[in-house]
Amino acid sequence: MHLKFSQELKPLIERSATQPITLAELLEETSEQSFGLVIALLTLPFLLPMPPGVSSISGGGCILLGLQMMAGWKAPWLPKRVAQLKFPQAFMAQLLKVVQSISKLLEKFVRPRIPRLVNNSSIWRLNGLCICWLAFLLILPIPLTNPIPTVGILLFVFAMLEADGLLMCIGYGMTLAITAAVFGIGYLLWRSRSCCSSSKLAQCCDGLS
Repeated sequence: MHLKFSQELKPLIERSATQPITLAELLEETSEQSFGLVIALLTLPFLLPMPPGVSSISGGGCILLGLQMMAGWKAPWLPKRVAQLKFPQAFMAQLLKVVQSISKLLEKFVRPRIPRLVNNSSIWRLNGLCICWLAFLLILPIPLTNPIPTVGILLFVFAMLEADGLLMCIGYGMTLAITAAVFGIGYLLWRSRSCCSSSKLAQCCDGLS
């Protein structure tokens, strides 16, 4: 019987509550779903406001994993120092519970669909490209935009975890929409700053005259 991803997380959550878990151990426990889980753990916190600079670390990790997917890898590789990183017990347990809760919610709507699309190696590489691009958008220093590419990355994560080809197709459309939204917000912020600078310069010139 195929267990849903939320069910597969249960023993991992119980274990994380009693002892620290390294990323390497987490990858071993989740086998072929490890790509999705690690990317989810790296990006989930960005649904909430995060301190400046943090996104470059998580985004860089997502880009590394996305590049491996683009190369056709089915299991992620992490540098030894990163793989042996231990997260605080309470933090990891709570983060895994959040992933499990989201999985349970999405499992009501997400299910294995369009298997020919899901099992296509070219689609796997395309998903890696989209994740790389969305992670790049996550890294960009544009205020208030972190949650936008994060939603797109999580769409691909859960589409892969639940083998949902339809959700992957939605993810491709969302990638285009998210790209337009992030650059649109960036442009509006740039214009507002330019206008403010021009206004201050004009006031300064008036004062000198």
